[in-house]
Amino acid sequence: MNMTILLTFAAGAVTAGLALYVISRDPKSFASRVFAAGMALFAVEAVLSGISLQAAQAETFLAWLRVTTIVSSLLPGVWLLFSLSYGRANYGDFLNRWAVWVSAAFAVPVLLSLFLWNEWYAGWPVRVPGGSAWFLTLGWGGYFWSLAVVAGAILVLMNLERTLRHSTGNKRWQIKFMIIGVGALFGVRIYTSSLAILFNQFTTDGLVFQAGALLAADALIARSVRRTREMAIDIYLSHAFLYNSLTILLIGIYFVGVGLLAWLARYWIGTESLPLTAFLFFVAVMGLGSLLLSDHVRIRRKRAVSRLFERPLYDYRQVWSDFTQATSSLSSTRDLCNAVCRVVADTLECLSVSIWVAEEGRDTLSLGASTEHSEQRARAMKMAGREGTELMLALRDQEMPVDFMDDAEGWVRDFRQSRAEALDEAGIRYAVPLRAANRLVGILTLGGRIGDVPLTGQDRDLLKTLADQAAASLLNIRLAEHLHKARALEALQMMSAFFMHDLKNLGSKLSLVTQNLPVHFDNPEFRQDAIRSVTQSVAKINALCSRLSMLSERLEIHPRPVSLERLVSEALQAVDGMLKCPVRLVPGKTADLHVDAEQIHKVIVNLLLNAGDAVSEGGEIRIATSVSGGWAQLAVSDTGCGMSREFIETRLFKPFQTTKPKGMGIGLFHCKTIVEAHGGRIEVESEEGKGSTFRVFLPERPGERGKEAWSAEG
Repeated sequence: MNMTILLTFAAGAVTAGLALYVISRDPKSFASRVFAAGMALFAVEAVLSGISLQAAQAETFLAWLRVTTIVSSLLPGVWLLFSLSYGRANYGDFLNRWAVWVSAAFAVPVLLSLFLWNEWYAGWPVRVPGGSAWFLTLGWGGYFWSLAVVAGAILVLMNLERTLRHSTGNKRWQIKFMIIGVGALFGVRIYTSSLAILFNQFTTDGLVFQAGALLAADALIARSVRRTREMAIDIYLSHAFLYNSLTILLIGIYFVGVGLLAWLARYWIGTESLPLTAFLFFVAVMGLGSLLLSDHVRIRRKRAVSRLFERPLYDYRQVWSDFTQATSSLSSTRDLCNAVCRVVADTLECLSVSIWVAEEGRDTLSLGASTEHSEQRARAMKMAGREGTELMLALRDQEMPVDFMDDAEGWVRDFRQSRAEALDEAGIRYAVPLRAANRLVGILTLGGRIGDVPLTGQDRDLLKTLADQAAASLLNIRLAEHLHKARALEALQMMSAFFMHDLKNLGSKLSLVTQNLPVHFDNPEFRQDAIRSVTQSVAKINALCSRLSMLSERLEIHPRPVSLERLVSEALQAVDGMLKCPVRLVPGKTADLHVDAEQIHKVIVNLLLNAGDAVSEGGEIRIATSVSGGWAQLAVSDTGCGMSREFIETRLFKPFQTTKPKGMGIGLFHCKTIVEAHGGRIEVESEEGKGSTFRVFLPERPGERGKEAWSAEG
């Protein structure tokens, strides 16, 4: 077995091992599963390439080449799925928008390789004397197949580039080598396919070249995988099309350059050396792209210009314009925090930038956005507990950014020593308070910078200015949310007036029946009508009362000891016969709680009824309980229609927002109010067409869990 064949088998084995390693670390992520499928296809392709190189007869070579081509035809579609989902928190929206392109990336190459194989080649394969390489003249089927592969590779590279451009800080650091590795694989595809298009000829040397590139890409991808455990990295991308794509520019330069080389080859360099020359030109173009996307090159260029022309390090007018443009039109706290973190990370070259929002009335911090941490991870951090409260107290009177590595001030040194674990866990070196209208609305924190360069005086002044503007915008959004809630409550009160009018009408109807009852009691038709009227009125009154109970402006709770198991059992009895699908109780841990049993009963019943409305015949509802970290958790899951991410983020838990034809949108709003009044929280996971899971978290001890932990510890 010669070295080229051994190379293909080695590439297949290493790639298959990498695919298994990634899927074992993160088996639930969609991007992880697609990545494993794509790497498995690369591994199979490499092995099949080695087998085809071993073929002694032309017929055998063609048979194995066809199988290899079919496997290769699946690569553009699978990796386009990966490029649309990797690192994107809202990948479902992109998959829906790109459904046609994904279908085409799968269908076109596969159909050409399956049904037009006889047109794929125009001449019998020829083997190089004394070597293992085969040459094959392409037919029109192979020519268009190569074009389809190039088109699919361009789409993959465009989406990978887009994800990299939208990433900042530590998230960019985590995904960079993954994108470079996968991008290199499809860059090589563009190179080999371009030669096939240019010369109308296929050579197995390209398969060997692809196997070598696969081994190199595996090393880069493995480095990226070591930097992060999960594929699910939350980077939010806008839906606007990337018009100024660097990918399109570089590929255009490459094809124009190769075209010029082909024209010049006729006179000077000769067609024999053109593939090598085209490869060197390809490497040069890819190197140019790497330099244009390099953070270190960008930083060195900026500082060199500042020193050479004795200009400030920042163009403050441009920075302020970019910041205003990025934040002025945002109306939600999460979107604003994401935009601010992005601008600060890009401007100050920081790997980790986070905004911790002060929870109103609770003196605790919650993650608003971060270039490094996910919301799920942040909830388990110490900074979301007592340490966050202490950080708020420490920064309450500070004006300028605080460097926790600076020992000039004694309190900074003491705070770092006493809370070193929490600061390291959250990646905090610098912190600046977000203060507006004499209120601390949050904290902006920064980790290490690219090159580990400390903040200068210019950096601190700029950071303070950006933080002040971010605080003002954050406060405005919070005030707008309060106004919206006040208007919603006003609308609730108005709706209650409508209900009272309906109740009054029903009361009048029942009054009329009772007045006529003594006179017409002996009339069977009257008694039948009277019973029907009373039954209908009672049903309407019960329905109205259940809805009116949710319209209270002020919720009062009366906690008492009760077990979670009992609450679940009573709720299941209450909905018995009201649901059109079975409810499966998943065994799990329960806890003794100190809650208002009647109010929590309403929450569980409402979640079960909502799940029943969502599922169709043949569906299922599951209810499970667990206890962890001082919290009792109740999960209600269904296999129903699910909800879109947009509905969850903008309309769920808000009054009069519903997807039910006859719903009022009050139930979940009331559930959230009840749970939060107990010091808990309610979360939801949902995917359209696959169902929803609502999780209710209640503290095992009465009162606010965070404050009790504070008093218990000190």
